[in-house]
Amino acid sequence: MTEEYINEMKRCIKLAKKAMGHTSPNPMVGCIVINKKGEIIATGYHKKYGEFHAERDALLQLKNAKGCTLIVNLEPCCHKGKTPPCTDIIIEKGIKRVVYGMKDPNPLVSGKGIKKLQDAGIEIIGPVMEKECKKLNEIFIKNQIEKKTFVAIKTATTIDGKIATSNGNSKWITSDKARNKAKSLRSVYDAILTSSSTILADNPNMEHNKKIILDRELKTKLNSNIYKQGEIYIFHDKNISPAKQKGNITYIPTPTKKKKLDVEFILNKIFELGIMSVFVEAGGILNGSFLPYADKIYHFIAPKILSDNNGKSCFDGKEIKRIADCKYFEIEKTQIFSPDILVTYNKKSN
Repeated sequence: MTEEYINEMKRCIKLAKKAMGHTSPNPMVGCIVINKKGEIIATGYHKKYGEFHAERDALLQLKNAKGCTLIVNLEPCCHKGKTPPCTDIIIEKGIKRVVYGMKDPNPLVSGKGIKKLQDAGIEIIGPVMEKECKKLNEIFIKNQIEKKTFVAIKTATTIDGKIATSNGNSKWITSDKARNKAKSLRSVYDAILTSSSTILADNPNMEHNKKIILDRELKTKLNSNIYKQGEIYIFHDKNISPAKQKGNITYIPTPTKKKKLDVEFILNKIFELGIMSVFVEAGGILNGSFLPYADKIYHFIAPKILSDNNGKSCFDGKEIKRIADCKYFEIEKTQIFSPDILVTYNKKSN
């Protein structure tokens, strides 16, 4: 029976994506209600953190939904958070059948929402398109299961993997189309993260509501473009104190390892701060430091070859003697932003 609802589940996923970048720390959820004739009579989605969940958003449009089927990409919640439990309104409105995409990884819900609906006599069908539903909410799943921030790295290189010439020139490797796509990717994530080296070299704006700057020696100037907008966290050597303060900046003293800021400390701290996902935009050294923790890589490739042995690489790290010791990733998809391409990789599952 699950095959009957594939098209409707695709609609739910499409609805959920309308709120991409606005629901964190909640998941993206879309919902459809169909009547006995199979006609869609209401749709909804979770538009923003703190607002109604998708099921309530859809069902409040109806006086009652007796005998109807509700399709949703995530198991309905059964606990009170910012809003009342979705299971309650599903039962109250007389829904006959619930089709779900995947179980909720949140331990407060996982399986309990389904059981509550079954106990109320509602037929349950699912999971439907579970793989696609999990991909949609991969950030939420990691947050709930691992209690860690989701890490994405973006880089733009020549065919031979270079991000700059030996003297640091990097503008522009990719085209306007590719750079505009990179900017749009930022909005998916709770915060962007970069290094003092990138700020000193490029003085970027990197517009975002939240920015994380790794500046071990506090070398960057507060009149740099990046500090003009947003809520900013600067991680710095705990043995160095900031000389100046600025209203939108929070300084976070950080332990070091081999004269580098401790990445695990940083990631643990930003999760404590409620930053559920981070978009790393930096040079090869910082990219290399975050590579062991990366869940996703956005790799823009320009049809250019630098042929500079001393050119700067997109990932710098420790010396490796064997190919078997490479970090392995899986290709999720490729896209063309002519003349460049974007290859998106996911961390290889065990």
